[in-house]
Amino acid sequence: MRSTLSKITAVLTAGALTMTLAACGGSSAGAATLRVGTLSDAPPSIYLENGRFTGYDNELLRDIAKREGFEVEFVGTEFSSLLAGVATGKFDIGSSTISSTEARKKTVAFSNGYNTGFTTVVTAKGANLKDIASLGGKRLGAVQGSVQDEFAGKVAGAQVVRFPDYNAGFAQLKNGTLDGWVVPQDIGQKYLDQNPAVPLELGYTVEDKDTPSAFAVAKKSTDLLNKLNDGLAKAVADGTVARIYAQFYKNTPLSKELRQGGPGLPVKNVGV
Repeated sequence: MRSTLSKITAVLTAGALTMTLAACGGSSAGAATLRVGTLSDAPPSIYLENGRFTGYDNELLRDIAKREGFEVEFVGTEFSSLLAGVATGKFDIGSSTISSTEARKKTVAFSNGYNTGFTTVVTAKGANLKDIASLGGKRLGAVQGSVQDEFAGKVAGAQVVRFPDYNAGFAQLKNGTLDGWVVPQDIGQKYLDQNPAVPLELGYTVEDKDTPSAFAVAKKSTDLLNKLNDGLAKAVADGTVARIYAQFYKNTPLSKELRQGGPGLPVKNVGV
């Protein structure tokens, strides 16, 4: 009887293990598949092309995943809910040019940085919104929950209109219902390049200092955080970061810290 029970127990245990691996998204090779929250409309960083999520951020993450032995499944979402989704486990990773601000570190943990950038105000040509004072009293659009939303909210006298995604804001700017659309500079420039007939230009621009773009994970996901940092360091060291960056950013130089052999962009998390 004991022998029979032992065999039954072994079979049940093996079955449970198989079900557990399947539930974790295991592939035929045993690699876990992680859900990545991202956006679909912010080239060259993050966007959807021919049904595939791509852009600098997402292609870099694919490379890191391959190095570290896991797979990624990209899922489109709105930026305003992305970090909450990471914190609660809806997404394993957030990939969306997320600036690693101190306020956000209270909610999630960040990998080391893989890009730096600038915030700019896209305006109608001739609007002359070239300095912070000129933005006062203007109707400014921004993606809800973004660093640019935070920036616009600090402009004295400005009326901030918040949108779920970049396309919605650009449409309102094009229609003349916004005075300025506050976005990462690379995204603003990409829109201008793709829409040369639209009479828009880049206005006031400010550097985003000390808050490099980074991948977001839940604070408890320390093993995953270590994998992301390890894979990113290897990608910097062998020049992969520089190669992928050059593929998507034709006219913007890569930070010297991220060039081959560079030290990278370390991010210090809170409570991790």
